Amino acid sequence: MENSLLKSKQHFEVLDGLRGLAALSIVVFHLYEFITPDYTKSPIGHGYLAVDFFFCLSGFVIGYAYDERAPKLGLRVFFRNRLIRLHPMVIWGSVIGLLGYIFDPFTGTASIAEAGAGKIILAFLCSLLMLPFPWLPGRFNGLFPYNTPAWSLFMEYIINIVYGLVLLRISKRWLLVMLALSAVWIAAVARYRGWIITGWDSPTFTDGFARVTFSFLAGLTVYRFNLVIPNRLGFLLPGVLLLGIFMFPHYNNDWITEMILVMLAFPLLLSLGAGTTAHGWIRRCCVFTGRLSYPLYMTHIWAVWLFGNYLAAMKPGKTEMYLAAAAVFTGSVLLGYVALRFYDEPVREWLTRTALKTVKKKSDPVQSFPASDINLN
Repeated sequence: MENSLLKSKQHFEVLDGLRGLAALSIVVFHLYEFITPDYTKSPIGHGYLAVDFFFCLSGFVIGYAYDERAPKLGLRVFFRNRLIRLHPMVIWGSVIGLLGYIFDPFTGTASIAEAGAGKIILAFLCSLLMLPFPWLPGRFNGLFPYNTPAWSLFMEYIINIVYGLVLLRISKRWLLVMLALSAVWIAAVARYRGWIITGWDSPTFTDGFARVTFSFLAGLTVYRFNLVIPNRLGFLLPGVLLLGIFMFPHYNNDWITEMILVMLAFPLLLSLGAGTTAHGWIRRCCVFTGRLSYPLYMTHIWAVWLFGNYLAAMKPGKTEMYLAAAAVFTGSVLLGYVALRFYDEPVREWLTRTALKTVKKKSDPVQSFPASDINLN
């Protein structure tokens, strides 16, 4: 495959920044799910589309990192590298989610007694193994009740398997065929549901496959066809556009709007972000928030659940509510950084070093570009 991007070995720091902005936005979105449950009144009513943006980024990044190297590495090394990249935070999110569920001061012991030790333990084991368990009380049939955003990580695992077994081997023509079919699939899902905030719970489980398939293939198409648009926009304008999408007013049954955003706006933003650079302190912020995005995504929801239960139990005034929300947001960012600095990066470094001693291969190039993750809803 001839691709100037691959030859350039560049780091897409603007994409890092967009991923970081999306991760921060999803925390705000989840908080507003409790502050303003009616999405049509939420100031970030389309924040759940961050998940689809992450999937799109993932397709581009995986193609950039592995299209040339994976056939040489072999499937075993490819899957090992992806596990090293993703699974340490799955474990961390499971542990902190379990603790948040058990020691939630606003739900009391009644919910724990209702769940029972058997379900609590089984849900935790399933969470560690990335297996859905939507039967824990109080979590609205979420596939991963201790860490509900992990549903998108499950989809990420599935699409990584499909990439290794199928997408690596198909031609550009067949990639376009698959992209077209997946566009029909996700549009049918969106029309049926009226929106695409689906896939995270047991009733809509299969919808998640449509979301990850289209967006991942769209990102992979941008990479393989080199649809990057060289520009001098930097980070600020793409960042404002991405935030504008998340803040775009939500209306009931606005699935056509969402399809335009997912099918056209996100690939375009990806093309623009990959075709520009950032400098100075903006570049440093982009790189940092990109590193932070995945740990933040995988550590924030337990505190958001506490926030929601606090609102239900204490019924605070508006000022107290927003102060609590600000505290949860700030604490989530700090906890995400702690997880990044003292757990995720050191553990991945150790696992990579251990694997290198065994197989004597070079380290995973995608380490510089944290995948989706992210992820997000």
